[in-house]
Amino acid sequence: MSKVYLALQDNDVSRYIIEAIEEDNPDAEIQYLPAMIRVESSHDLVINAATVGEKLGQDWDIQSLQLNMITLGGNVEEDDESFRLHWNEQSTS
Repeated sequence: MSKVYLALQDNDVSRYIIEAIEEDNPDAEIQYLPAMIRVESSHDLVINAATVGEKLGQDWDIQSLQLNMITLGGNVEEDDESFRLHWNEQSTS
């Protein structure tokens, strides 16, 4: 099975997003590259707005993820509380 992935610009906000991803997705693999942070997972990858907001110390709108995103791979499910990448419906977090 292919891994889902997400690449973010390496900046202050993205570092908080990455901290939240690591907390909510313990199996995620994080790679710090020049100017980019890449996250991969063999399972679903979920970003919870509440966890990111907790790390930032303020409310965080899930749609603002796209301000820091470079690319992604996987099917996207998004609502006001979370952003989920997956390849099939059998996969759950």
